[in-house]
Amino acid sequence: MASINTSYLNPRTVILIGIPGLEHGQFWTGFPFFAVCLVAFLGNIILLIIIPVECSLHQPMYIFLAVLVATDIGLCAAIAPKMLAIFWFRSCSMAFDTCLAQLFFIHALQCLESGTLLAMAFDRYIAICDPLRHTSILTPSTLGHVIVIVAIRAIVLVGLLPILVKRLYVFHFIVIAHSYCEHMAVVKLAAEDVRVNKTCGFFVSFTILGFDMIFILISYILIFQAVCCLHQKEAWLKAFNTCTAHIFVFLEFYILAFFSFFSHCFGHVAPPTHILLSTIYLLVPPALNPIVYDVKNKVIRKHVAQIFLLSHISHQ
Repeated sequence: MASINTSYLNPRTVILIGIPGLEHGQFWTGFPFFAVCLVAFLGNIILLIIIPVECSLHQPMYIFLAVLVATDIGLCAAIAPKMLAIFWFRSCSMAFDTCLAQLFFIHALQCLESGTLLAMAFDRYIAICDPLRHTSILTPSTLGHVIVIVAIRAIVLVGLLPILVKRLYVFHFIVIAHSYCEHMAVVKLAAEDVRVNKTCGFFVSFTILGFDMIFILISYILIFQAVCCLHQKEAWLKAFNTCTAHIFVFLEFYILAFFSFFSHCFGHVAPPTHILLSTIYLLVPPALNPIVYDVKNKVIRKHVAQIFLLSHISHQ
């Protein structure tokens, strides 16, 4: 009888507490996260304006970058409003269905980002290892098909997660020790057998993140082998320079992703540290990516300078 009294049957709302153990300092914690989100929004929106306008950027690499930029904007939009509402206004309640929707969008966008990074690695492989066939292989039609396949893969596989959570009926708790609705955090609330949910979560993670990471690594091994065969130092540096931005973005995404995943699975990290790092993993890469590509690309840097110059003139 006690177990029934302490259980929640088909709950309509959940409570997000933000960062466990830091509830009293969350108001001030919100400001650096707000700054990161602001940089991410502005930086990615500027890139999304520049890429379609500048003809020299109408190449596969930058088309994939536009998809990555749109994904980063979506991630920030899915996480930031509710997270900042928790930190600043103690608005912790969320409808259960809204929580599942947030869960879907966050994980689907993560998977879309991972697939886009794989597509970018494939583009770099073709550009360096088979440059004469680059434009004939990566035609506009092929690019469109790749983007659609990556999006469908994310929607179908991640779509299984909220559907399986929705079938759960009895929950021990409705309080989520997190600043957003994450799959494993929601599953851990259930009082029923969740082996299917956990198995599906592992399957989706390794099918997408694991698969993509392995093939990105293979692409770069082949790229470095090809680069090492170049005898001219200038050609070697040029080839390596075209990959540095993508390598940085790839490393920051996957290192933080797998740290978050394994710390959630094995629980050897203190909850406040895990929540902070999980949130950093989702919000910091979207803020850094535009900066990395701005630094590495002269055309983007030129357009960014023009935008800020026009903005400065209009305010005078």
